[in-house]
Amino acid sequence: MASDAVDRAAAVERGIRLEYLTIVWNFLEGFVSLIAGVVAGSVALVGFGVDSWIETSSGAVLLWRLHAERIGGHPEALEKRAVRLVGVGFLLLAAYVTWDASASLLKREAPERSSVGIAIAVLSLVVMPVLARAKRRTAKSLGSAALQADSRQTSICAYLSVILLGGLLLNALFGWWWADPTAALIMVPIIVKEGWDGLRGRACEDCH
Repeated sequence: MASDAVDRAAAVERGIRLEYLTIVWNFLEGFVSLIAGVVAGSVALVGFGVDSWIETSSGAVLLWRLHAERIGGHPEALEKRAVRLVGVGFLLLAAYVTWDASASLLKREAPERSSVGIAIAVLSLVVMPVLARAKRRTAKSLGSAALQADSRQTSICAYLSVILLGGLLLNALFGWWWADPTAALIMVPIIVKEGWDGLRGRACEDCH
């Protein structure tokens, strides 16, 4: 029993470190993306920056849940509230992606060529999968559906990085202005499903 308590405490500390890293990275990623998007006139980059800041709020929710457990809170009670708040983050993300992609299609606004945008998308493709895997392992250790949901949101950020990078490259190389918003709309049903599952408070099957 003592060994289990020590292992769980270590997992909580690991989760806290991961969420701090997520918050710092997403804040910086969002800031750089927004600036680059405004400079290049790229709706896709601005949207990616907003997505990063939505994920920052999700990381803050998980940080609250983990800190509360560390000081003696009841994880079962905290878990339900945390997973629902993460679900809200998913639905906000889905709403923004839908609006952003639809506006791009209607206005026929092609993302401009942006070296900074391409670089931030590539970096996100490297960082986000690593963070997502680490969160999934920690979620299994804690039996935390909320942290598992947050890991899926981190994975979705990596998918959106692919969309952003693909849209920027296809537009720059072939003039396919519609590639980015179309791919983003394809992602929306996946994001909505994750958000709905979170609002229902459904426990993650991989956590137990």
